[in-house]
Amino acid sequence: MWLYDYDLAVAYRIYPGVSKIPPVFSQDKLKLSEFCLKSFKDSLGNLKVKMIVLLDNCPVEYNELFQKYFSEDDLELIELKGIGNQATFDLQIMALLEQEYSNRVYFAEDDYFYLSDQFKEMITFMDSNDDVDFVSAYDHLDYYNHPIHQHKYETRSTATRKWRTANSTCLTFLTTKKTLSDVQEVLKTYVNGNYDSSMWLALTKFQVSPFNMFKSTEMRKIVFRVWLDSWRQVISGKRFKLWTPLPSIATHMENNCIAPGIDWKNIMAKEALKIDPEWNESDFRLIFKSHMI
Repeated sequence: MWLYDYDLAVAYRIYPGVSKIPPVFSQDKLKLSEFCLKSFKDSLGNLKVKMIVLLDNCPVEYNELFQKYFSEDDLELIELKGIGNQATFDLQIMALLEQEYSNRVYFAEDDYFYLSDQFKEMITFMDSNDDVDFVSAYDHLDYYNHPIHQHKYETRSTATRKWRTANSTCLTFLTTKKTLSDVQEVLKTYVNGNYDSSMWLALTKFQVSPFNMFKSTEMRKIVFRVWLDSWRQVISGKRFKLWTPLPSIATHMENNCIAPGIDWKNIMAKEALKIDPEWNESDFRLIFKSHMI
């Protein structure tokens, strides 16, 4: 049996632009990046983690940011010349398949905020259950109000939270090298222009009936791409299980998609002051809500 040196290998991709409307540091990507990266480091707790960082057209300050929070031995910094979202996702797949640091692998984007010392619960949940193929840290608000997520799902409880199956998530998730190897061709459909939702539906096999194309324009586009890009997976491939936490372990920093059930505003305010002592609550952007459901 191969003995790995690390508990987790992370491919963390970052670029210097702000693509969404985050609730804090919406006009300063460097501070937003530190805000998210610090929360990620704090969430990892005592896990031994190898960080493979894809810096896409980033100034040197971003290199220094990772060097501030992770030791040199645990860092591999890869500087890229503005290759973009799809190409960096492709590099994440390759980097995590080729690395020999850990069997557990994590795809990370730069705009997620994590709760302190909770990441290891994702690892424990995956290690303890044979039917956990993917784990997301994010209880997406869409699971509660978007028609595509209205379907039967499984639930499972641990000592600290519930978990449930989901049909899709974003591009930040935990899995193993074995599972990643098995699904790499489906993941690469995103690299070639597929929607991330369609990519996930092909793997989880929820909502893939062609009749769903008649429900709405959005469903027509999503389900059409499922069949266009991954029909072999839908027909004969394994049905993989994606699990999400209740309550959430992290939230995407997109103002209208904050994970429900947690007082993020209070938590984020305290952490924002650690990044910038002059920050104040008046800087919360527009429609930020705690989404207490």
